Amino acid sequence: MRPWLSSFGRGLALAILLLWSAAAPLPAQQRADPDFAPEVSRPAFAEGAGPVVMIDAAHHNFHTADGRYAPFADLVRRDGFLVRSLEQPITASALAEARILVIANPLSERNLNAPVLPVYSAFSGGEIAAIEAWVEGGGALLLIADHMPWGGASERLAAAFGFLFSNGFALSESGTGVTGFEAASGLAADHPAVAGRGPDEAVSRVMTFTGQAFRVREGVDARPLLRLGDDMVLLMPVEAWRFSQATPRLSASGMLQGATLEHGAGRVAVFAEAAMFSAQISQNGSAMGMNHPDAAGNAQFALNVMHWLAGLL
Repeated sequence: MRPWLSSFGRGLALAILLLWSAAAPLPAQQRADPDFAPEVSRPAFAEGAGPVVMIDAAHHNFHTADGRYAPFADLVRRDGFLVRSLEQPITASALAEARILVIANPLSERNLNAPVLPVYSAFSGGEIAAIEAWVEGGGALLLIADHMPWGGASERLAAAFGFLFSNGFALSESGTGVTGFEAASGLAADHPAVAGRGPDEAVSRVMTFTGQAFRVREGVDARPLLRLGDDMVLLMPVEAWRFSQATPRLSASGMLQGATLEHGAGRVAVFAEAAMFSAQISQNGSAMGMNHPDAAGNAQFALNVMHWLAGLL
């Protein structure tokens, strides 16, 4: 038996409690924090003069610009970006005016009330081809897909760019779902999205809140941003949030929760956890995301990622 199995057993109840309180897909359990408004001291663009950012709302997304990602949308607006919701199937014409496409936790209609295996793709083959061609031609994609079922729903889209999603739950051996990344523990300090445009924008710590984990296909020249440590494991349940001692558990050591890729003339940033770019209040009143007291760097990190996607870094 691997050493972490016994410790995992002791932490299982805590992990299940954490996941139900922090990640269950019930609108009443999570809401956007209306009071979250961090200062943007050095906007990248004049108000309303920046690139168009389209946030997907056409694929049963758990996070949308007027929902749980409203704090993210507001943050990038105050940085000068123009934010629009994309409420139609993704085609070349739908993306014609977009500079950055943000997709956060999409889901197939077939899994809306059934977060169980098999998890179906949220995107058609035609939509995936349209996104890939758009990025190849100079577009920028921010793809964010959380733990099961969202990792599975984005698996085919991620694979088109060489990212291999796990569709599991990433936890520490003790069952903790909140992970801190620093230069000495998985944060790529030399990446432009960490360093920012100057010392005032450099990020020293980023936090994630459970999520999944992914690998990069061999031969794909992606740059890691967030790498998991040796104490991380993946739970691979048949049904989301249903765990037992029989649930398959895999090592997640060295797997990623964030990475970037230059693809043709365009750019892609991929993250395996969605709450990190939100600012939410959970059912018990606790903060989760950019508003978490230990996640002060997440908002600047979100802006840095957007700056990288926009070609400023």
